[in-house]
This record gives sequence, structure tokens and C-alpha cells, in this order.
Amino acid sequence: MTTRLWADELTDKSLIQQLEELYREVVNEVFAAIRVIRSGELDKKETTQAVKDLRTFLQLVLEERAKVAKLEKHDAGVVYDYALDFDAARTEIGRRLACLRDAGGG
Repeated sequence: MTTRLWADELTDKSLIQQLEELYREVVNEVFAAIRVIRSGELDKKETTQAVKDLRTFLQLVLEERAKVAKLEKHDAGVVYDYALDFDAARTEIGRRLACLRDAGGG
């Protein structure tokens, strides 16, 4: 079962925190499964299938985590790996317009 998350579902910070906790739990469960595989408790066929399942599962978890990270960046105003500070830009534009008004001798 794959659960897909959409941008409007992740705007609540508590939901993002819950997802982070879920990822940590999943990682712990994966490590526990790896320990079982390494212990030799499974036969070769079961081990092979378990490794394939873990690989698929981990890939899905990493893809979903990347989506959450991208949405977190988007919510924080990060564009092209840097945050846009619209308040600072607005202030700078106002300052420059004031300088132009002062310089204009009319």
C-alpha cells in the first residue's frame, strides 16, 4: 500500500512533525528487519524476497521523504536553494524609490 501526500495536506506543521516521526519509526523497523536477515533466521528464498521487499520499501520511503522536504522548502519560501525575503526586497525597493524621488529635481 502506498500513501501519497499532497501539498495542501502538509501545510500543518504538526502533520510534518508526525511524518518525521513516522519516517524514524520506519527506519528503525527496517534496521530490525536487516538484523533478522543477518541473523540467518530465514532461509535463502525468504531472505532474497525480504531483501527485495526492503529495497522497494526503502525506495518508496525515500521518494516520499524527498517530496516532504520539497514541500517544506516551498512553504519556507526557498526557491532554487535560497530563501526569498520579500520583506527585505520591499524595504529595499522603497528605499531606492525614495532616493530617486529625492534626486529628481522637479
